[in-house]
Amino acid sequence: MLDKLAEINVRFEKLTDELGQPDVVQNQERFRKLSQEHSGMQEIVECYRSYLEIQHELKDNRELADAKDEDPDIREMAEQEIPQLKQQLDELEKQIQLLLIPKDPDDSRNTIIEIRAGTGGDEAALFARDLFQMYAHFSESRKWRIKLLNESKNDLGGFKEITFSIEGKDVFSHLKFEGGVHRVQRVPKTETQGRIHTSAATVAVLPEVEDVEIEINPGDLRIDVYRSSGPGGQSVNTTDSAVRITHLPTGLVVICQNEKSQLKNKAQALKVLRARLYEKELEAQHSENAELRRGMVGSGDRSERIRTYNFPQGRMTDHRINLTLYKLEDIMLGKLEQVIEPLVAHHQAELLKAS
Repeated sequence: MLDKLAEINVRFEKLTDELGQPDVVQNQERFRKLSQEHSGMQEIVECYRSYLEIQHELKDNRELADAKDEDPDIREMAEQEIPQLKQQLDELEKQIQLLLIPKDPDDSRNTIIEIRAGTGGDEAALFARDLFQMYAHFSESRKWRIKLLNESKNDLGGFKEITFSIEGKDVFSHLKFEGGVHRVQRVPKTETQGRIHTSAATVAVLPEVEDVEIEINPGDLRIDVYRSSGPGGQSVNTTDSAVRITHLPTGLVVICQNEKSQLKNKAQALKVLRARLYEKELEAQHSENAELRRGMVGSGDRSERIRTYNFPQGRMTDHRINLTLYKLEDIMLGKLEQVIEPLVAHHQAELLKAS
């Protein structure tokens, strides 16, 4: 471990020198890439340097404690500090092990989320709306930006489906474990006899990718335009602003209609299509490592039942890690850290075991 850390430290120092060179500063693209690499190493380099300092201090204290010709009071003080220094060293070692886990290259990306009502009819659509509001509240608390791309509502104001993007710092790293089937147990607003119903909605979480990463052949696309049925002002319903793109080789269909401009809707639809194609590529890669990924929190299978929201009991259960919290009201208001942090910790523990 220490040899690898020493290599990282050398690379970090080299980057520090390069970032101070005038020719690098003037080359914006190179400066951006080097700054990003430098920033990504900073925490682990700081931990490594602290580890070396404490290791050296522990060695000095042990020598003092064993020195027969040293003052007894100094020897006693040195002896008393040893357990605390060993504890600090152990804690730093655990932290360094986590930092050495290869980072998911998608963690820093913006994210596209698709929520679709599943079994349960109107109640499932209302639950899909509640999930959207939960993610919107969470995004707002982290100062992320949400952009609505497409929506299809029922008569009660629920969402048959809704697609939106979230932009901000490390969005995907926080939300990537939200993909799957979310189940709700509650008395629907439409229920007259007070019976509890079970409904579901599926959530897909897609990392947003750039044009150069996923190349789309225009000849593989069928693009249809039509009048939007969604919100957006007078011009939305009077012009052919809605766009439906079909990717012929895969059969994937993307609809965007929330912008007044057809060009903007087309650009947003292509963004969603790239994300879906990227997801298909990742699925193909992951199938090669199916045994390793089986049962992992981050499998991202949108057909996997991941969570139950039981409103009568005020309970949320995440079935992947057997996490149960009786804080459903807070969770639905977007206080998701208490759910996300245990998922991330569990995933990191799995990666450590697999490494």
